[in-house]
Amino acid sequence: MNSLPSAWLRPTVGAAAAALLLTGAGFGVHAAVEAGRSDIASAPAAAVAAAPVQTVGVPDFSQITQRYGPAVVNISVTGMRQVANDGDEADDDAAVPQDPMQEFFRRFGRGGMPGAQAQVPVRGQGSGFIVSPDGLILTNAHVVSGAKEVTVKLTDRREFHAKVLGSDKTTDIAVLKIDARNLPTVVLGKPADLKVGEWVLAIGSPFGFENSVTAGVVSAKGRSLPDDGAVPFIQTDVAVNPGNSGGPLFNNRGEVVGINSQIYSRSGGYQGLSFAIPVDVAQRVQRQIVATGHASHAMLGVTVQEINQTLADSFKLAKPEGALVANVQPGSPAAKAGLQSGDVIVAIDGKPVVASGDLPAVVSMAEPGNKVTLDVRRDGKSLSLPVTLGDANKLARAEAERNAAQPDKAAAKGRLGLALRPLAPQERQAIGASQGLLIEGSAGAAAAAGLQAGDVLLAINGRSVGSIEQVREAVAKADKQSVALLVQRGAEKRYVPIRIG
Repeated sequence: MNSLPSAWLRPTVGAAAAALLLTGAGFGVHAAVEAGRSDIASAPAAAVAAAPVQTVGVPDFSQITQRYGPAVVNISVTGMRQVANDGDEADDDAAVPQDPMQEFFRRFGRGGMPGAQAQVPVRGQGSGFIVSPDGLILTNAHVVSGAKEVTVKLTDRREFHAKVLGSDKTTDIAVLKIDARNLPTVVLGKPADLKVGEWVLAIGSPFGFENSVTAGVVSAKGRSLPDDGAVPFIQTDVAVNPGNSGGPLFNNRGEVVGINSQIYSRSGGYQGLSFAIPVDVAQRVQRQIVATGHASHAMLGVTVQEINQTLADSFKLAKPEGALVANVQPGSPAAKAGLQSGDVIVAIDGKPVVASGDLPAVVSMAEPGNKVTLDVRRDGKSLSLPVTLGDANKLARAEAERNAAQPDKAAAKGRLGLALRPLAPQERQAIGASQGLLIEGSAGAAAAAGLQAGDVLLAINGRSVGSIEQVREAVAKADKQSVALLVQRGAEKRYVPIRIG
């Protein structure tokens, strides 16, 4: 199916102005002469260059909706999910969070910070879109998370039981399959061609209202969100609400350029900040899932942070660009390549790294085992470091095995009186923290100090902690009989002194 022609853009100015825009400001005199405006030919170049930008009308969204709306589906799921014992379960995409922790970059239909966990039956709704006539469908992984049964409903009201071919939590992409033929499909576009300010259109099922259409503009590209560094999100101001999850984001030619996935909200509903996964990221995951049933991602093994002007001056950079290496994981590909804390990565395989989020977005799209070259600034000098990327999935499995083999909770509880576990990515995202440990139980001095299940331990004596081993080290290095724990409860943080002697 062909995409809609660009003629759906309706100019609202005359032909001369249109010629000026299409040829560019640098050729304004030539354009004006060809348009019959010879009086401008002798005008100063600066005056011509300052000519106002052409304005255009709104794309004909009704044509896009009519042609591609039938390829957008409503997804209903039933299954079991982990929820907090306090009943704060966010059991479907229409749920509105009450806990302040759930309000920060919440995924539609996902709970925020759990305390003690319990399994409860849930129902949920989301959106998706058909990418092949034989029933291949793309949606968000969190839409079908924990689902035992998935039902896909088309605009002609036919319903199909769907099989989840696979899902990838790293990119939040899932691939479904329904048993059908000759289905309507969307046309996939190129997110790289999107421009900030360009019109875009979303179709989905907000709050269960099927095939709802909303429109807006691209607000920014390449956004890196907390704990979602693998995805260079497209930010828009399209009205996206719970239930839109997994639905398509169209450009003004009717091509799908993204999958609506997240919102920034303090209310649980749309507040002007919506985020979509670029469709080329989804296509890569789709190909892997169809071929193998799962997706693989490369890893470098570093923690990076943004560079401001002060840091740029400190590290002798010409401008505040690049990814500052804050930590290098021992034994990782980065460590083997000689990367060090304090290095500034300014390019990967010749592609500039302007913001810190540019690096993980490129790495995650590579295949494990790929060789890349990092351009690095160290002590004011330029270095080129070849790196063979590792497998993020293998690393995660190895870490899980180590955690399972160690009596972490009991060991941590020994001196602090706390049962702890590392935060899951969605939990860190829910509270806006880069790391921390969930308190699952307290006893002794910790309980007496008021700490309870559901609180989050962020730091000990001013040192951030994200693993049980870091907690052990911080407690062991304490030179007094007490430690100060930085704890977050809800939206508030406070230091709590605990005696360990």
